[in-house]
Amino acid sequence: MTIFSATLTLFLVMDSLGNIPLFISVLRNVDDRRRGAVIVREMFIALGVLTLFLFFGRFLLNGLQISEESLSMGGGVVLFLIALKMIFPTAENSMATGVPHGDPVVVPLAVPLIAGPSSIATVMLIATQHPDRMPVWFLALFLAWSASCLILVSADRLRRRLGTSFLTAIERLMGMILVTLSFEMLISGLSRFLESV
Repeated sequence: MTIFSATLTLFLVMDSLGNIPLFISVLRNVDDRRRGAVIVREMFIALGVLTLFLFFGRFLLNGLQISEESLSMGGGVVLFLIALKMIFPTAENSMATGVPHGDPVVVPLAVPLIAGPSSIATVMLIATQHPDRMPVWFLALFLAWSASCLILVSADRLRRRLGTSFLTAIERLMGMILVTLSFEMLISGLSRFLESV
């Protein structure tokens, strides 16, 4: 895996374009002048969570005796389910109910919308496949996170200028790309498992 493919994969699983309506809904009661600062804070929390799993996730896997093959196949299944939701979005998302008063902290913006199961599984899989290239994987994570952060901070402007239909079309295209990546992870994990049998 190259730094480009790792960055693209992480950017897709973070699904920043798909999260725009959710972020807007959750932050609807937050003052417009503070909304950007809240998003940046939540994004930094998500980056911290993903960085922890990037550097220490493989030790967790070893402690739980989870093989790389199982992680690859499980991660592929999770990515596939996420991709299906991107391609066929539901009419209403249960996490988009908003926060009645005050700022959301950690949940649901940082976790699980950004640092969700698919993002965590992906960074752990990348780290376990090539643990000798951790600085490269952290750079890929940071680049994907930076692009997602820029998009989400500009969520209101993007929705006004591009329109909901255009954003939905882009998200479905990203979902199609993610489907192929999920099958690649699943087939790769399955082939390594069959070779080890």
